[in-house]
Amino acid sequence: MNTTDAKRILETALICSQQPLALRELRVLFDDAIGADTLRQLLEDLQSDWTQRGVELVQVASGWRFQSRPALRPYLDRLHPEKPPRYTRAVLETLAIIAYRQPVTRGDIEDIRGVAVNSLVLKQIEDRGWIEVIGHRDTVGRPALFATTRQFLDDLGIASLDQLPVADSAAAEQAMQAALAIDGGDAEALSKPVPDAGHADMPGEAEPTAEADPLPSPLPTPGEASESVPDHSSSDAV
Repeated sequence: MNTTDAKRILETALICSQQPLALRELRVLFDDAIGADTLRQLLEDLQSDWTQRGVELVQVASGWRFQSRPALRPYLDRLHPEKPPRYTRAVLETLAIIAYRQPVTRGDIEDIRGVAVNSLVLKQIEDRGWIEVIGHRDTVGRPALFATTRQFLDDLGIASLDQLPVADSAAAEQAMQAALAIDGGDAEALSKPVPDAGHADMPGEAEPTAEADPLPSPLPTPGEASESVPDHSSSDAV
């Protein structure tokens, strides 16, 4: 099979798929007759072919997909002028802490935010498929460890945690909210500085107290968490 035909097959499969396609799935198109390295080169060639168009080919955590370019999304929103889901400041700050500090316990989040975390806050984020329990810390009570999912990375349009917006950037909140198509409501910037996470969990199902501003110490870049973070962009997915 020549390169032109192979690219045409890849292009058609990716355009017709409703979900990102991993390399192992794309190889099935060719009955594994094309190796992974050749396939990656074909995908990069396709990316170049679509450079000047309104749609781009991108690699996210779950694989490869075509999507509209961010600059054109305001125009597409006019076709479906639905308001994005509205989330409170507590939900957005909790999501940001998990994204940049993972894996973290509920107690870690409470230490960072300075207020109790209502279980409904974590449930909202879990229901969107953005976080999951990946294990339990080996301490009293064995509290659950939360981390972000591949769905979170896919919805952000990135392939790995290393591509998260810079934590101390003033544009971090806007970038995350825009990419996830959510309404932050009265939320303040996700990039507001916060301190190092502690490891003491608060017992019971504490109700949230009055919101408090995070304390002054910047979020670290991904990879500085005390526990190992699962690789959401493993080679077998892309």
